[in-house]
Amino acid sequence: MTIIKHELRQGKTSLLIWTASIGFLLSVCVFLFPEMKGEMEGVSEVFASMGSFTAAFGMDRLNFGTLIGYYAIECGNVLGLGGAFFASLCAVSMLSKEEKEKTAEFLFTHPVNRTRIITEKWIAILVQITVMNFIIYILSVSSMVIVGEEIPWKEMNLMHLAYYILQVELAGICFGISAFVRKGSVGIGLGIAIIMYFLNLIVNIAEVAQFLKYITPFGYCDGADIVTNGKLDGQLLFIGIILCVMGIVVAYLKYNRKDMYC
Repeated sequence: MTIIKHELRQGKTSLLIWTASIGFLLSVCVFLFPEMKGEMEGVSEVFASMGSFTAAFGMDRLNFGTLIGYYAIECGNVLGLGGAFFASLCAVSMLSKEEKEKTAEFLFTHPVNRTRIITEKWIAILVQITVMNFIIYILSVSSMVIVGEEIPWKEMNLMHLAYYILQVELAGICFGISAFVRKGSVGIGLGIAIIMYFLNLIVNIAEVAQFLKYITPFGYCDGADIVTNGKLDGQLLFIGIILCVMGIVVAYLKYNRKDMYC
């Protein structure tokens, strides 16, 4: 528990900043909906005729005049990218920073083995991701209550669950990468999150690129699919969980054999 507490103390500022930023943007989007609702009824038809651009974001399959349609696009992109960035940055530096900050030698003088270090660091990542998503969810629901809109509970819960799983998956992948990195891991984390996001845009645009949805976790977070189908894609979720587990296993295997003093 000592390492978990230490990592949570170290990451609390970053957690607060990311949570406040994403929560604020989501709340602002929800607060703007009543003012824009009347104007948005005709926007869906306009977007539907804009070809590849609307297909990339699923806007051709959603009604902007409804709260859930508006929320899936506007808030979904904010939560998707913001959450992916936070999870990736948090995980990709979790193991590598001991070498970068020259604290590995001090850490290993304590009566803890590497397996325990990896386990507690991963738990710290999960705690931070969970806390952030819980607060953001509460802020989003509270905003809907304040503006007096009926809350689409099923779609809302499914979307937030999907983005939570996405963040855990990306964290698992980046956690595995962090075991190999010795310095400068921030760019890697951001790069992975951005690449995964744009892979999903390509999937939505090009039929020949449908196989990419099995690679990117944004595939099962598509708001249009969730609203239309009323459920998450179980096959894509399973693949995502497998990739996450593989990343964690790689972290254990590599970190336990890594020469930390060279």
